[in-house]
Amino acid sequence: MFEQLNPLARSTAWLEIFILMFVAFLIGYLFARWYYKKKLEEASQYSYNATADRQINTANTANKVENYDTDIITPGNIKAIKTRERSGAAVVNRAAPLEKPELDFSVIGQADIADKDDLKKISGVGPFIEEKLNSIGIYTYEQISKFRKEDIENVTALIEFFPGRIERDNWKGQAEALHKNA
Repeated sequence: MFEQLNPLARSTAWLEIFILMFVAFLIGYLFARWYYKKKLEEASQYSYNATADRQINTANTANKVENYDTDIITPGNIKAIKTRERSGAAVVNRAAPLEKPELDFSVIGQADIADKDDLKKISGVGPFIEEKLNSIGIYTYEQISKFRKEDIENVTALIEFFPGRIERDNWKGQAEALHKNA
C-alpha cells in the first residue's frame, strides 16, 4: 500500500500537503478555542467581582449619607466670599495676615552662626530645612534638644513645614544624642 505512495508524484504531494494543512488548521483552531474560552472565563470572573464591588460601594455610600448631620446642610451656614466689586474689579484680600509665633529663646537658648552645628545630621533635616532653622535663630543641637511641645509647634509654623514631622522624626532625641557626642 505504501509502495504506491510516491512522495515525488504530483497527486501524492497534493494529498500530503492537504493533510498537513488540515492538521495544522485543527491544531490552531483547538488552541484558539481553548485560549478564548479561558479569556472569557477570566472576564466573567472580573465582571462578577466588579459587580459585587459596586454593590458594596453603593451600600456603604447609602450608609454614609444616612449618618450625615443635617445641620451642616441647612441654609445660612455657608458664607459667600466677595471676590469682585460691582465694577468688576477684583477685591483685594483684606484679611489680616496671621501673626507668626515667637520662639522662647530663654528656654532653648541663644546661639549664632559661630556656634552653628551641622543640623543635616538629624534625620528629616535637609539643606533647605537647615537654612530655614538658621533663619529663625536655631543653629545648634542643644537648642533643638531643649524643645518643648509649644516650641515644636512654633518652629513648625515658622518654617512652614509638615505638621508633626519634628515629633515623628524625633528631632529632639536625635539632637540630644548628637549634642552628647559632639
